[in-house]
Amino acid sequence: MTHTKPRRQTVTLGPSGATLTDVVDVARHGVTVTLTQEALDAVAAVRRHVEDLAAGDVPTYGISTGFGALADKHIPVESRAQLQKSLIRSHAAGMGPQVEKEVVRALMFLRATTLASGRTGVRPEVVQTMVDLLNADIIPVVHEYGSLGCSGDLAPLSHIALALMGEGPVIGPEGDQREASELMAEAGITPLELREKEGLALINGTEGMLGMLALALHDLDALADVLDLTAAMSVEALLGTDRVFVPELHEPLRPHPGQARSADRMLRILADSPIVASHREGDSRIQDAYSLRCAPQVAGGLRDTLAYVRQVAEREVAATIDNPVVLEDGRVSSNGNFHGAPVAYALDFLAIPVADAASMAERRTDRMLDPARSAGLPAFLVDDPGVDSGMMIAQYTQAGLVSDMKRLAVPASVDSIPSSAMQEDHVSMGWHAARKLRTAVENFRRVLAVELVAAARAIELRAPLRPGPATGAALAALREAGVPGPGPDQFMAPQLADAEQALRDGSVLAAVEQVLGG
Repeated sequence: MTHTKPRRQTVTLGPSGATLTDVVDVARHGVTVTLTQEALDAVAAVRRHVEDLAAGDVPTYGISTGFGALADKHIPVESRAQLQKSLIRSHAAGMGPQVEKEVVRALMFLRATTLASGRTGVRPEVVQTMVDLLNADIIPVVHEYGSLGCSGDLAPLSHIALALMGEGPVIGPEGDQREASELMAEAGITPLELREKEGLALINGTEGMLGMLALALHDLDALADVLDLTAAMSVEALLGTDRVFVPELHEPLRPHPGQARSADRMLRILADSPIVASHREGDSRIQDAYSLRCAPQVAGGLRDTLAYVRQVAEREVAATIDNPVVLEDGRVSSNGNFHGAPVAYALDFLAIPVADAASMAERRTDRMLDPARSAGLPAFLVDDPGVDSGMMIAQYTQAGLVSDMKRLAVPASVDSIPSSAMQEDHVSMGWHAARKLRTAVENFRRVLAVELVAAARAIELRAPLRPGPATGAALAALREAGVPGPGPDQFMAPQLADAEQALRDGSVLAAVEQVLGG
């Protein structure tokens, strides 16, 4: 979620692969990629096996045959270079809007990681050219539709492979769209003349869905912390109790680590709050509503889902996905590792707690706006009832976002449409699961931004009572970001946009963490 640049300037790519942090740094922050000599040597050694097979008489899939349903067609030596070109040109069949630059960069980096493993059979210059394009910030145009998440993210990866050949549209460092050949010439990069197996090796992977999962995990790690913050601020604003967050009610009784962490964070965020202390005695309410009292359980469920999904993503980053793949003994073997089901399930799973946590946040916002349930706050947090509408329609926007997130939580991975003349008769739809998760993450940030604005305004309306140190720091950071406090109605959309940006750039969370001590 935080878009500040990392301290390091280079990611080194060797045969051992990459990390999820590497993916985010290269994709989002433009960190330079360097290939180790060890990786290049390993790639060259494996390539010799492919060249031996190419010179032999035995048909080998991807080297001397056609592809997919045409795998039984033997291709003569003189046609194999054209075979690779035809594969990429035909498979670069995407349609729809352009995919975001950071997604394409993630896809390119992850495929370069696979190629550098020395198990795909490409020449070293194929890996180097992919890295050179990344470092020159020449990014192929990839479209929204074209992957079924099986046999790899075929169309998206094919558009990238097309650019490596010096063909097709790309986005340059200045953001202008031009032909790949032009920008490569200006950057001093020689287009590739693909040889046996190389076209197939460039497109048979799950890197598109995996790249989007890595970015989503990075964003949701921070948004889980934001969720604890906005929930705690709502508890404070609604004169709720912090006693339900004490540790003896969590880990000893229900040992879910995410729940314990969220409860601990909420308790620390509310520590030393004069507002919370003001109603510890003489409060006639026995229990808070579920959206307040059960916040750690829901936020904790999100955290534990993130932990599981991170395991899946780390395993996939460590994998070598290609078909056929070159084994250690030199055999070139067909396999089904390109099937995106493990990643697709994780992507779909993650969309569920994100939607549910957003739904709970919206309920807290609505409670703050309703005078029948807000413990004395003015209706819709207005300045002048009847004249002002306060945050009435901001909650409409929030509710609309949540409704959309519920739809996005419907799994994509349970669908399958057979393709390639029934050769590929079951597909994962993992790319689609990833695309909808990206939208859900963006909506989640917006939902929390609305809760943050509402809770901050409600806390200030409790004056002369003061918020606690941590919630006060969040409130101050929000005001520094340009979001005004209570008063007559002002243009609301810019306020919500500024709050969203303050969550995106990490400034609100950083202010709170400084109080909490990390």
